Amino acid sequence: MTSQKEPQEGLSAPAKVTGPSSWSRVSCPCCISSHIEPLVLIQLAENIQPITKQWIMSVISAPVKAGGKNTHINTIITSRNIKSTFKKLCILLPCCVLGAQLLVHPGEDMKGDMIVVAAPRCTLLRVTEDLGLCKTYQDGNMTAFSFEDRDNFCNIDDMQQFLTLAERQYIVKHELDSMRAREDQRIPGIPAPKGKLKARESILQKLEKAGVIRNITPLHKQKLLSALGKQWYSHKSLWGQPLDSIHAYFGGTIAYYFSFLDYYTLSLFPPAILGLFITFFLPSANFSSGNKTESAPAPPKDDDDTPSVSSYMVQAVFSMLWSTVFMELWKRRSAALSYRWGTFNLAEQFQEPRPGFHGELGTNPVTGRLEPLFPEWKRRLRLGLVSVPVVGVFLGLVVMGMAGFYFFERLISNWHKASGSYFTAVLLYLPSIAHIVYTNVLGNIYRNVALKLTEAENHREESSFDYHHTTKVLVFTFFNNFAVLFHIAFFKEDMPLLRKRLSSLLIVTQVVNQFTEVVVPFLVDRFLTSADRNLKEDDPEVDHLQAQGSLPAFPGLFAEYIELLVQFGYLSLFSCVYPLTAPLLLLNNLTEIRTDAYKLCKLFNKPFSAPVANMGVWQTAFEVLSFISVMSNCWLLLLSPRVKDLTEDAGLSSSKVLVIAVIVEHALIMVKMILAFMIPDEPDWVRIKREQIEYHSMQALKKQRIMRSRVEDKVPLKA
Repeated sequence: MTSQKEPQEGLSAPAKVTGPSSWSRVSCPCCISSHIEPLVLIQLAENIQPITKQWIMSVISAPVKAGGKNTHINTIITSRNIKSTFKKLCILLPCCVLGAQLLVHPGEDMKGDMIVVAAPRCTLLRVTEDLGLCKTYQDGNMTAFSFEDRDNFCNIDDMQQFLTLAERQYIVKHELDSMRAREDQRIPGIPAPKGKLKARESILQKLEKAGVIRNITPLHKQKLLSALGKQWYSHKSLWGQPLDSIHAYFGGTIAYYFSFLDYYTLSLFPPAILGLFITFFLPSANFSSGNKTESAPAPPKDDDDTPSVSSYMVQAVFSMLWSTVFMELWKRRSAALSYRWGTFNLAEQFQEPRPGFHGELGTNPVTGRLEPLFPEWKRRLRLGLVSVPVVGVFLGLVVMGMAGFYFFERLISNWHKASGSYFTAVLLYLPSIAHIVYTNVLGNIYRNVALKLTEAENHREESSFDYHHTTKVLVFTFFNNFAVLFHIAFFKEDMPLLRKRLSSLLIVTQVVNQFTEVVVPFLVDRFLTSADRNLKEDDPEVDHLQAQGSLPAFPGLFAEYIELLVQFGYLSLFSCVYPLTAPLLLLNNLTEIRTDAYKLCKLFNKPFSAPVANMGVWQTAFEVLSFISVMSNCWLLLLSPRVKDLTEDAGLSSSKVLVIAVIVEHALIMVKMILAFMIPDEPDWVRIKREQIEYHSMQALKKQRIMRSRVEDKVPLKA
């Protein structure tokens, strides 16, 4: 079990009620401890049978590699009514399941609807090695953890120092997900077909589908959470975040998001200053000159009043360079964080398949383990013949919605010009309202379809599943948010309309965002108080656990990343049309950091957070937008009033202008690629550390093979 320096935090909540003896026992001497740290709460159905709860506890405490004597099942039986039945289960259980080898506690009693889970020391260390986490070695460097060499790592005797709280809780979830049935069987107390388990089927996923498990929640530590809140969202300074504390408490996924948000907000200062300067000090920032009409002729040119360099050109070139430098410097920062947090050596491809993965039972050719296998060609077939066409259909529906919007807008506008009545004036807003409703409904339908398509592709690793699911949603989101802007810019070539549309989007989005991010959380926290608000410190600890489980589940960071991606698109693709884009985004993000932190700490359950080495597919999405920004700004520059005037004065034909634009575009892309090449993706010291780890791993493997060969030479083979 886990030894701890803070007994008041380490003693489990249920242990204060029923004593440490109510936890399941372990047979490993190094895992025995007087203090047990509760990590995860499992909420069961209210009408669950005691025999079913006892079976679940036995599976959780069963060894990872099933087999052997039933003494491995060390769950304490507190209900006399089911003792005789459970003895029969103990005889069969080790041979029938692959357990999690964790510690379990029944909560208040065996009739309750909760199970509290902890982790023994050996389980934590074994999974740390399986995940490929790096920890501090005795020489002070980060090294890939090895269970056999565990005594040479720092803080190895104190799991609270060796592993962060988020890592310990994720390891528990990882082991719960790894529970499998070795053969076909039935879950006690659950009628068929809900209670029927197939060979190698995920036990946890089966229990969730059957409604036996309602929720699985990592437990908060209120003292640590309060201290983090004071450093984080309650801090008077508008700048700086405790990233290491965030990583230790909430995990890598959350920490990387807030690190990126912090870095992105800081990077907005240069374009914000430039945007303010262009707007208020350069007279050519007035883009209305690009919209020449018969009723309002363009003013005569006066070279003395117009700057020699157009604001269009300054903002466009700056946006291209800024987006490139921003992403390259972020990759360096991300590499440094992955080293500091010990996640740059992850090995997910060798882990157990994700719970939703299915296939024919067979032997993995890489690991030699018995697990479901699914041919790669079938996955690619489903991806190419099903997923891609369906996504294409939805993108076509987006285009159809945009075309319908323009058609009905023009129809009603002509009707209003002909009649001039108040009725038709009101109808002018109808196409916009209908288009907004249409895109929102289509977006909700598409998100469900994208999830179903990704599930049908049957990806083995969780990261692969997330990558393909996120990619589908990103493609649709890009079309949904930028299709109209691209149409206005490059087909209608109406720069004033593009500027009005972009400004309205930014202003309306910021107002709505501030309401949902600031006002709504305040009202929820002020009036819709959670259950633990009415609890006192001396109330039963079981009540505190139930209060934690009553909070809503954290919705994830998907919407937050989408918001940042759309912001980055507005800034990098179209900011030359509306220079105030960066100042507005900067004001929004300064409050976004605090409100997101407040919501995470106060309004939702603590989420599980897997160790990650970077932002994953989101980083790729930002890089793609950065590349597209070169082409977008180049063509917007071509459509700018100053460039149009220069080409007209030079007497260049449209074909020559097009050729020049293509050449300039390719030249700028080349500059971007050279700039990206000149800035390494990781600092030199991180590269050296990574290569040192690879070298030491090769040496350790070589030494292990030599020792094994010597042992085999000394020990004669048995006949």
